[in-house]
Amino acid sequence: MISKNTRSWLALIVGLVLFGMGSACGPKTSDNKEGGSTPATKKYVKTGKEGSISGAVAYEGTPPPAKKIDASADPVCAKNANLETEENVVKDGKLANVFVYIKDGTLADGTKITGLSFDVPSTEVPLDQNGCHYVPHVSGAQVGQKLKITNSDPTQHNIHFTPKNNDDWNQSQPNGAPPMTHEFKRAEVLVPVKCNQHPWMKAYVGVTKHPYFAITKADGTFEIKDVPPGKYTVVAWHEGPGNGTEKTLQVTVPASGAAKADFSFGAATAGAPSSLEMMPAIEVPIVGHH
Repeated sequence: MISKNTRSWLALIVGLVLFGMGSACGPKTSDNKEGGSTPATKKYVKTGKEGSISGAVAYEGTPPPAKKIDASADPVCAKNANLETEENVVKDGKLANVFVYIKDGTLADGTKITGLSFDVPSTEVPLDQNGCHYVPHVSGAQVGQKLKITNSDPTQHNIHFTPKNNDDWNQSQPNGAPPMTHEFKRAEVLVPVKCNQHPWMKAYVGVTKHPYFAITKADGTFEIKDVPPGKYTVVAWHEGPGNGTEKTLQVTVPASGAAKADFSFGAATAGAPSSLEMMPAIEVPIVGHH
């Protein structure tokens, strides 16, 4: 016959076991790179009250002139007598090829934008090798979105992504070869692209977890559409020494309204250190390395 004390101990043990099982079935979390865990992200659903962020990026002062590129090493590329560097593309005091994106912020309902997930677009982001340079010079994609890489030149090229947060990717693409696709698994602003066969060829791809980014046009203007109402940190990234130069603004997007974000770069900021923080590159075997 079981004593009263024994029954009490058994009840306590059963209770602890049931409590442990209940904890195991609690809210799910997803591991992060730092080794901890964070709550699973909530998918964002449009409400119809989204707004926009628009503006222009100016260049203060006289921009350094573009430099002619010596492409004589490749007879095909040498036929393009107009090859020039593309670090500063300025027209009427406005700067093209600036990557503008939402870095952080809080929606009107208090949700952090970093705690949301978004549908990955099915459209492919084009990256062409045309006239022995990359077109476009700066582009953007969401994590997991396909890049469509083409070679429109009658010569062989080599596409070499050199990221810090993503895997190295290095492929040759002969003239007439079919398009290739590539995608990035982690956010990174920005991923450099180069051609190992034509060292003057370079471009950049901004990779974000959300669709709220834009690249300035030839007239320096940009627009980020379908932004949920809220307060955000908006960053403009421009190519420069090291990892580039950033400018930051705080903006408030009203429901069904528009926010303005104007930036400026110039000779005074050309040597300014970047505020980007990069992780060490991941070493992986390279296929088709030239």
